[in-house]
Amino acid sequence: MVSIKDIAKHAGVSISTVSYALNGNPKVTEETSKKILAVAKQLNYVPNAAARTLKKRETKIIGAYLTTLEGAFYGELLQGMKEELNKRDYDLVICSGTQSHRMLPEGMLDGAIILDRLFSDEELLLHAGRGHKLVVLDRELSHENIVQVLLDNKAGATFAIEYLIRQGHKKLYVVTGPEGSFDSDQRLAAVRQAVERGGPGLTYNEIPGNFDKASGVSAARRILAEYDGPAAVFCQNDEMAIGVYQALKDTPYRIGEHLHVVGFDHIEISDYLQPRLATVDYSERRWGALAAEQLIKLIACEGAEHERVYVSLIEGESVGRIE
Repeated sequence: MVSIKDIAKHAGVSISTVSYALNGNPKVTEETSKKILAVAKQLNYVPNAAARTLKKRETKIIGAYLTTLEGAFYGELLQGMKEELNKRDYDLVICSGTQSHRMLPEGMLDGAIILDRLFSDEELLLHAGRGHKLVVLDRELSHENIVQVLLDNKAGATFAIEYLIRQGHKKLYVVTGPEGSFDSDQRLAAVRQAVERGGPGLTYNEIPGNFDKASGVSAARRILAEYDGPAAVFCQNDEMAIGVYQALKDTPYRIGEHLHVVGFDHIEISDYLQPRLATVDYSERRWGALAAEQLIKLIACEGAEHERVYVSLIEGESVGRIE
């Protein structure tokens, strides 16, 4: 690999003069600068990004850590992050898996946005204690170098259950997310509280899921196996709700008549389901943009603040009224 020493040797100047010229420093005359740049081009010189990072102590790169890349949820979230970061001359890299965790302590990132269950709280607090700037989307942590940008999971789950109860439903199921998921735990806690307030005559069951279509298919098959009349199903995300639709496709049972379904996330594909899916709505793109905005403020020491992303309920024909 060509170094600035090689350029200096070919151009007959000092290493410091080459460095000034490559960085556009006015200490070097225009004639000398042109000569050095020509030699650099001739030698196919490529700047050493790692060395430059060590000198400036910045990379202008932000990491987004995700547990998985599966599903339709992440596209809008990441696009929101990317657009906001690009406005501020930062680039985004997507990270997944424990090996990528070393990018933080090795100084390859200026900060990170975390939506990754593989990061323990202890590990994140350790990084924050060493000065790394973090925004978390999937947990509550208290540290001066950590900002929380959280979805209002409890409000969304409450909206869903109260909607089903208002429609007259007495037999309720909830299909949960994976064990240890912050979002799932928050939603489940709110569901249990809403059911307790729902009054007498309610029956309630929890079915473990994994935030994927397969979980929805499995949950629907269990519900149909014990079916004895109309049942309401709150799927903790739209992917699982789509799985419920899929499971009923070749059966005599119908969404909105036999099974009444509410999802969460309002992913784009849910708008094309028939009957239209009732779901908890918020802007994934806005969530990503808020996370990026607060991380840049944290890096720049500009008064970053915790944020909450608010949600609303979109009613749909997937839920009918029970008289």
